Amino acid sequence: MWVQLMESPIVLPVNQFDHFYRGGDRIGALRHGPGGPRRPEEWIGSATARFGQAPAGLTVLPDGATLAEQVSADPDAWLGPDHVARYGASTELLVKLLDLDQRLPVHLHPTRDFSRTHLGLAHGKTEAWYVLDAPEGARVGVGFADRMSIDEIRAWVMDRDSEALLSALRTREVRPGDAMLVPAGLPHTVQEGVFVLELQEPTDLSILLEWEGFAVDGFKDGHLDLGFDTALQAVDTEGVSDADLERLVVPREDIEREGLITALPAQADPYFRLHRIVPGKQSPSVEAGFAIVLVTEGRGVLTVGDTGWQITRGDALLLPYAAGPWSVSGEVTVMACRPPAPDAPDAPR
Repeated sequence: MWVQLMESPIVLPVNQFDHFYRGGDRIGALRHGPGGPRRPEEWIGSATARFGQAPAGLTVLPDGATLAEQVSADPDAWLGPDHVARYGASTELLVKLLDLDQRLPVHLHPTRDFSRTHLGLAHGKTEAWYVLDAPEGARVGVGFADRMSIDEIRAWVMDRDSEALLSALRTREVRPGDAMLVPAGLPHTVQEGVFVLELQEPTDLSILLEWEGFAVDGFKDGHLDLGFDTALQAVDTEGVSDADLERLVVPREDIEREGLITALPAQADPYFRLHRIVPGKQSPSVEAGFAIVLVTEGRGVLTVGDTGWQITRGDALLLPYAAGPWSVSGEVTVMACRPPAPDAPDAPR
């Protein structure tokens, strides 16, 4: 059965669960799923479990097995032999939708070096956002505006000084269609009302620096069970400038074009790839490889070999390597989320 199934796109069901911050109705409207106040996230094509809460987070496929189980059983067919030779049986990718009816708390994700040293894991959590919707003037905070000391950050965390942490961040406006890379280690927050497609390394690792007004006890659950003295060693304390943030952003003017358009800066290449595909006179072709496809606008056809499948706004599909090259045509916009290329540069240490 699975040999046949992997030769075609796999339609993914909605994969949601409760979180400690509030969500809106846009996931439900896009994906024809529940969404709502306690469901601000959907994990799409996930082989990653929630931290300390497995199997929550894992995508369940039509035969009842998880994607993680199926990939582990036949990694070459799912990921491709070149991918497996470079990265092993890891998909190297976690894809989410985030619909924020409450700003994200100031938090950060560890680097790979920190994860290896303190958690015994191969991945940290560099991530990227593609903005699907946002109110006019919406802002994100990424990194501290000035160099900080760990002692000062620790004091703010222990005092639960949300105002100090928020005011210390460098902020930038984001618009629908913009994309931004967020390197591991940088504290960040996202304003309420922003709706993003998020690509991440395949972990669920977050360190909270403040949690005022959120349904979570950061002193208990905010430090990856390491304690804040250790967890805060993951914080990037260097100041970032406006120019530093600009280098992490691809503006919508550079993305919203016909064809297969790379939607992330080159610094993302060691971690993941994101392409926006809008067919023009030709149907852009994507080479064989593991891909998670989200249809964000319109209707069209996704073609594998000689067979086409009708796709429409809100569809999420999984393309295994065994399906081969694929293309899209019609009045449609899709976002193709993909692992790093087998020949991608190494991630910086």
